[in-house]
Amino acid sequence: MPSNRSVSDAPITQFVNCRILRDHKLQREDLWVREGRILDPEKLFFDEQGYADNRVDCEGNIISPGFIDVQINGGHGVDFSQASEDVGRGVSIVAKKILEDGVTSFCPTLVTSPYAVYHKVLPQVKVHNGGHHGAGVLGFHVEGPFISVEKRGAHPEQYLRSFQSGGFEDLMEAYGSLDNVAMVTLAPELAGSQSVVRELCRRGITVSLGHSVANLSQAEDAVKHGASFITHLFNAMLPFHHRDPGIVGLLTSDQVPAGRRVFYGMIADGIHTNPAALRIAHRAHPSGLVLVTDAIAAMGLPPGRHTLGQQVIEIHGLHAHIAGTKTLSGSIATMDMCVRHFKQATGCSVEEALEAASLHPAQLLGISHRKGNLDYGSDADLTLCDDALNIKATYISGEEVWRKQP
Repeated sequence: MPSNRSVSDAPITQFVNCRILRDHKLQREDLWVREGRILDPEKLFFDEQGYADNRVDCEGNIISPGFIDVQINGGHGVDFSQASEDVGRGVSIVAKKILEDGVTSFCPTLVTSPYAVYHKVLPQVKVHNGGHHGAGVLGFHVEGPFISVEKRGAHPEQYLRSFQSGGFEDLMEAYGSLDNVAMVTLAPELAGSQSVVRELCRRGITVSLGHSVANLSQAEDAVKHGASFITHLFNAMLPFHHRDPGIVGLLTSDQVPAGRRVFYGMIADGIHTNPAALRIAHRAHPSGLVLVTDAIAAMGLPPGRHTLGQQVIEIHGLHAHIAGTKTLSGSIATMDMCVRHFKQATGCSVEEALEAASLHPAQLLGISHRKGNLDYGSDADLTLCDDALNIKATYISGEEVWRKQP
């Protein structure tokens, strides 16, 4: 076929022999990519008489949008909340390793820390695209220090803070800057939190509710001011009670403003949340479920003692506890493990399991116009997996960045 490359001379890649996740269902069609974006093949054929320069045989596997992890504290021996001289190097190590899990972009997460840690760590890692060097960084998720003492979980009490008269000024004093921050987790019952939620949302930063003893009306109030996420649902919040369901009640609240959706994170590692609780949440509000790993430095490491921020963590099997206690402290599950467990525990479709790790986090962060889907014009960040949701290969901007060795 003659070529008329009037639009672009960049090479075109055609993924063949695959099922692609588009419009919430697996469709048997090819996927076309040029200059890191997904192409509309009709326009390619009719407007340009274009053709593929490269063909990738997917051997009947599924192409999903790349996974997005909005809560990951570290992994493979790296703890993002440790203020080393080269935080960027640690983030890069994790970014490279999580390509194996199908993750193409993520939010490095900082747990409650001394102010000096935020001031040192936050400026060191800029938002950047992924590639052969590793998954892209979408901005930090800062979890704390403005959280509840009672529901602090693994967050050290001596570094927790409340909003004083300044509110937002207190937050800026803690973090130093919001330049590289994508999300903040706070407890909405803290006095002065409403103005902080409003200002963060005005700046385009996602506000999440977590580590909190808030009742439902306090949580609804925060959502009305712009909060849109719940940090690891069920964990580090008041348990569901029929007279006041607390933050959990947001899943079926009639006070969420029209046109808005509340998303919620779930650590589907089989440990943090009983499968029945996972099923209840999914059936109550399936379109808001976002899979997160909440992974700590010990992910990918053998059992033993490791760190999470200022705490020492003990690993036994898949359990991570603060040393000498029964307090859970993050997970050592990978994102692909969470996707598989979520599907198995809830009986949801393959499509739903994959969208909980891709489309929903992109919608939460307001980036679904370019990530989290396989629509024409979106970034060609792709995860290739088999029917059992085992990762076979990972692509960023249409380039293979990892492949499982046979």
